[in-house]
Amino acid sequence: MIGWFEEATGNRIGSAFAVRQHCQLLLLEVLRAYVDQTELPAGWLKALTDERLRPALRLMHAEPGKPWGLAELARASSMSRTSFAERFRTVAGMPPLTYLSRWRMLLAQRALRDSDVRIGPLAVELGYSSESAFSTAFKREVGQSPLRYRNQAREGLPARTEPAPSSV
Repeated sequence: MIGWFEEATGNRIGSAFAVRQHCQLLLLEVLRAYVDQTELPAGWLKALTDERLRPALRLMHAEPGKPWGLAELARASSMSRTSFAERFRTVAGMPPLTYLSRWRMLLAQRALRDSDVRIGPLAVELGYSSESAFSTAFKREVGQSPLRYRNQAREGLPARTEPAPSSV
């Protein structure tokens, strides 16, 4: 098997792909080592490492537009609503439905910045009952309307950035 250095310096078919894969594996190993050697602060990374919360997180990440309720998320994690809510808040640093809302806004920011999706269909895809409800939530979280955010992001102007991963 060819080593990483040979892939990076060689001019073989698929070498760029192989180097990207090596880099992703290296990043994964660094994250695993970090997680194994330190007490993580409350946040998304700590939540992802929590075996009890992982089923609920999988659901929220797989179907962010579904109208998830606390009872359904707690059931997925085989916990009572109260113990699930308390554990989630302690581990993630925020309540589960706040986490879901911030995850939706992160996805909205990416879609607005990187694609030509219309606001109405994006709102429905992310679980909002109307374009107006979505726009209100977006403005509350991001500080500006979805269209203004898109325009500023595309023009390269400094738009308010998406929340840092530690807060999502």
